[in-house]
Amino acid sequence: MMNHPPAEIGMRLADVDTPALLIDLDAFERNLHAMADNVSASGVRIRPHSKTHKCAVIARRQMALGAVGVCCQKVSEAQALVQAGVTDVLVSNQVVGRRKIARLVALAREAKVGVCVDDAGNAAEIGEAAAAAGISIDVLVEIDVGAGRCGVAPGDEALALARRVTSIDGLRFAGLQAYHGSAQHIRDYAARGRAIETAASMARGTVESLAREGVECETVSGAGTGTWQFEAASGVYDELQAGSYVFMDVDYAKNLDEAGRPFAAFEHSLFVYSTVMSRPVRDRAVLDAGLKAFATDCGMPRMADVESAAVLKASDEHAVVDPTASNASLTVGDKVRLIPGHCDPTVNLYDWYVCVRDDRVEALWPIVARGCVW
Repeated sequence: MMNHPPAEIGMRLADVDTPALLIDLDAFERNLHAMADNVSASGVRIRPHSKTHKCAVIARRQMALGAVGVCCQKVSEAQALVQAGVTDVLVSNQVVGRRKIARLVALAREAKVGVCVDDAGNAAEIGEAAAAAGISIDVLVEIDVGAGRCGVAPGDEALALARRVTSIDGLRFAGLQAYHGSAQHIRDYAARGRAIETAASMARGTVESLAREGVECETVSGAGTGTWQFEAASGVYDELQAGSYVFMDVDYAKNLDEAGRPFAAFEHSLFVYSTVMSRPVRDRAVLDAGLKAFATDCGMPRMADVESAAVLKASDEHAVVDPTASNASLTVGDKVRLIPGHCDPTVNLYDWYVCVRDDRVEALWPIVARGCVW
């Protein structure tokens, strides 16, 4: 059962209980439109990654602006979104094990569902379950284009697996998954571009190998918020899987643009709202949001409204801030916004988005796939 939201529609922002996960609706909507407009102009499709937001309301908004569907990383994520009205989902990951495969197949009766494979045995298991259910599931063969994670080698290994997929009842070979995850946070613009140029070359060579063997590759899918411009311009990728652009976070904002400036194509729209709960000494203010309110795998969050005040450390329920470099007083009871270091795992800590415009709560959106990690 979801917890009650920490706010009510119409409430002043100052009255929202904390910690809370805020969306600045104006910035969020500008991000949605900026990506939709850019992708439309590029001539490729976008299938945003919902592991960022885990929210059916946001997924439906993305699709209303032209997204062909969304990506999920887990079957449970896909189930939550489909049950909330999302009609087209790619599980951009491997789904292994009888129970997970059964859930995937059952979901494919309710919506358009695809999945990635990098193992012939796993593909056969999915095909057997799909054929027994009288359905066909789209399959993307995942190739490793530099991330060093999942995926068969481009070229001959990918060709062999694709040919195997085409021979399995219950499966339809739909193309390649070619996501270069580790390139997303290469700070230098030119270096990011070179990484994706290499990835695109691997994907292009694999598509050409498939064509020589008469295997049609209708989709090459991949890309992320850090690199989507490069994949869109590559002439290889058909579908972009960027997700974090809707919110941005501290880590993505460290990427540099072509002129060497901080990446500013999208705005920070996601914030952890927190209250100063203690100010025991001059150089220490303590917030009521800690490790259970924001992820720290990419470092501490950054203060949005008091930028010169640094978040020094966090424990379960507290964050310690040094306010001495700031002119702000930060007295007990003050409320502040924190920009998460990494938006995806931060979102997974909450049941609700508190959506704010003009300092008023305009909407409350349930994070329906929160905790869906199986």
